[in-house]
Order: sequence, then C-alpha cells, then structure tokens
Amino acid sequence: MIQEFLLPDLGEGLPEAEIVQWHVSEGDTVTLNQTIAEVETAKAIVEIPSPYAGTVQGLHAAAGDVVAVGSPLVSFAVGTDAGSPAPEGRTTPEPVSADRPAEIEADPPVPEAVEPRAAGDLRSTAPGESDKATPNLVGYGAAPASGSRPRRRARGGATAVLDTDHAVREAAPHDVLRTGPIDLPLERPRSTPPVRKLAKDLGVDLVLVAAAHPGETVTRAHVEEFAARTPTEAPALASTVPPADPASVGARVTRLPIRGVRKHTAAAMVRSAFTAPHATTFLTLDVTATTELLASLKNDRALDGHRIGVLAIVAKAVCLALGRTPALNASWDEAAGEIAVHHYVNLGIAAATERGLVVPVIPDADALPLVELADAIAELAATARAGRTSPAAMTGGTFSITNVGVFGVDAGTPILNPGEAGILAVGAVRRTPWEHRGEIALRDVLTLSLSFDHRLVDGAEAARFLTDVAGVLREPGRALLLR
Repeated sequence: MIQEFLLPDLGEGLPEAEIVQWHVSEGDTVTLNQTIAEVETAKAIVEIPSPYAGTVQGLHAAAGDVVAVGSPLVSFAVGTDAGSPAPEGRTTPEPVSADRPAEIEADPPVPEAVEPRAAGDLRSTAPGESDKATPNLVGYGAAPASGSRPRRRARGGATAVLDTDHAVREAAPHDVLRTGPIDLPLERPRSTPPVRKLAKDLGVDLVLVAAAHPGETVTRAHVEEFAARTPTEAPALASTVPPADPASVGARVTRLPIRGVRKHTAAAMVRSAFTAPHATTFLTLDVTATTELLASLKNDRALDGHRIGVLAIVAKAVCLALGRTPALNASWDEAAGEIAVHHYVNLGIAAATERGLVVPVIPDADALPLVELADAIAELAATARAGRTSPAAMTGGTFSITNVGVFGVDAGTPILNPGEAGILAVGAVRRTPWEHRGEIALRDVLTLSLSFDHRLVDGAEAARFLTDVAGVLREPGRALLLR
C-alpha cells in the first residue's frame, strides 16, 4: 500500500527544515535506513533515513523547498507488492526505531489495524497500545557512512591565510579562513543539484546569483541569465567590497534573506545579551613552556595519529579550573528561582563554518585525558566543517571556548551562549619581547578573554579562574597539582 512519510521533529522543537538534496528519485527501490534526503535546519544538516523498505512513489518537495514538521515528505509503496496497493486489511509495516535492531526482516508481520498516527510519528501502533512519544530522528537508523556522499563545497574566490601562530591554527576547530565580504550569505543558496552543476560548468558563483534573487530558489534560467551578463571567466570575490547586484548594476544596497544558522545564532545572541549581565576580564601571559611542550610531543611516536595543540591544552586547563571555580560552571534558572551548579563539564567549542557559527559540545570533557580531549576536538572540528553536526550535539553545554587567535585576533569580548555562565576567548600566540628571569627575551605570548554572567560570577571568581587557567599554560606541569 502507499504510505506517506511525514517530516519528523528533528530535535530542539525546530518547526521546519529545508531540503538540501534528494538521494532518491521516484521509482527507486529503497531499503530500511537508506539515506533518502539531506535537510537543513536552523542548526545543522541532517540525513533522513528511510523508515520503510519499498519503492518511492512520490517526492512532495523539491530541493530548496522549506517543509514544515509533520508535512508529507515522500510517499512509499510498501508491502509484498511494492508496485500496487496491499490487500485490504493490511497496514503499514512498523518502521525501524532506536530500540529495534537494524537487522530486521524486509517485510515484518503487521497488525490488523493501526491507530491514527500523529504528524511526524514514525511507528505504527497496534490496537490497545497507548500512544508512544515520537522518536527523535536525529541519530536513529542512520545508514552506514559512504565515501560517495558529496561534500559541501566552500564558495567564493581564493582563500587568504592570515599571519597567525602555527600551533594555534593547527589546534583551532575552524573552517578555512576567508577574506571575502562578511555580509555575503553564509548559508548555501537554494538550488537543485543539476542547477549547481550547471553553475559550476559555467563558472558562475551561486552566491552572486542568489543575491540577485533574494528569497527565491536559484533556477537554471537564473544561472544562464547571470552567465550571459558576465565574462566567461568568473572573477574572484572582492576582498572588501560586496559584489554588485547583477540585476541592478550600481545599486548601493544588496538585501539578503536572514535564515538558517545565521538566523538562529542572531536570536540566541540577542537573547543572551539582553538576559545575562555580561562582564569581561583579560589576562596576557607567557605560554612558551606550553608551545615547547607541544613541539616535543610532535616527535613522540606514541602520539602518532594524534594532534595535540594549544586549544587542547587550554581545554584541559579550563576543565581543571572549573573544578576550583564552580560558579563558572553553573546556570541561572529564572523560572525556578535557582542556580544549577553542574558537577560535570560539557565543553562547547565554537567553530566557524561556511553556514555560520556553531558550538558543538564535548560531553563530560573533564573526564577525558589530554590525548582523548584533543581527539574529540579534532573530530568535532571535522564534523562541523562538513556541516554534519547534529542539533543534539549542540545542546547541553555548561561552558564554552572560542579560538579567535586563528583569525589573527589578540582578544575580544565574546557573548555568552544562553544558559552558560562563562565563555573563554583564546587569542593568537605571538612571538613578543617579554620580561623573563630579569631580562628581555622573545617569548610566546597570548591573551585570554573571559566573559561571564555577573549574576553568577563575581569579579574575584573570574580572576581566580583566569589565574588557574594561566597557571597551567605558563607551567603545564602545574596540571598535576590541580584537582
């Protein structure tokens, strides 16, 4: 019989998702858990696995369309004869769920009747059973990873590398540095795979085409029209001035839609800035001992395959320091009139991606030894750069770190993530004349910037926390003394 699959709740109560691309077409035969589509929410790109084994009868949205949760996404022909409706009395086979093994039969037994399903529910319910909560699709039933999956491509012209410290750059979980105009859209323009291929073949930048048609899905006609108006070799993006709107050369303003990660980040930052009273304190310190330690670790054969950088050392120091200053690892619960002090550290690491800023979380980072913490940061960075960080991976943080040094910045005043009491910005490591043992010498120096919620943290506590972090960076052996 024909079974409609509704777009499920992808986590965090997000009301809609945009179709990035389909992996199936009408008439294709699919298996359980096969990836059928990629969708983009306000937080992440999520792969949608098929909850049925059968034949795709119809796709209810095109790439670039925004679909509300609970709306039809795709229709399947399921049952013993996927090409025709099942005999009367037969119902939908139960789709795979998190509590069932993946190795189930292609056509499992089905009950005689089912209760009506709520929008987005992925499971059938036999008579007499109570309605169960809709399972969260994120992380459930995912198909095995495949090397054939297309990767999201960085847009725009040549990439310029800033003159920043090498160790910081290696450790930073940031995407490649870009010098393009900061007001270009960082989300991928709405288009279909054939249109994107056409744009690539013609040397057309879809960002520029999308700027000429704000709020619209970029079509083949848009790309061909833009290609006809521009030289055969598309110029690289200007480094400081945004490109002119192709539809109105000479226009002084280009208007771009606010959506995706940019929209979500903006809302979160405004909520944080106008909810928590921010304060920031700074500390500049000599980290030569840390950089020398990292240089020695690179030659250690026991650490082959592991990349330990300045950021990993900072993360370890933060976890140790939070144990001595619990106020910075707490949350202000206005509704309950309580302060929740966390006895674990879920460490958020800010990552700049082509879709905007995301802050994935390393759960129980305080329980990880340095090597495992460095591996977790590297994995987090790779996932974020590929746009595969799930919404669930960006929740539950108790403290965050942002590495502004990778952009050549010495210090800043970062804004707190909502619900967290502190965020630490790590500046660039610079070779600087510095007082050392009574003399002036060239030393590796960086600046730490700590923003904190002044409802939870006093200035003295913030200063003690920074001093503890700095103590580990000045003398890494001090980590043996902290508990």
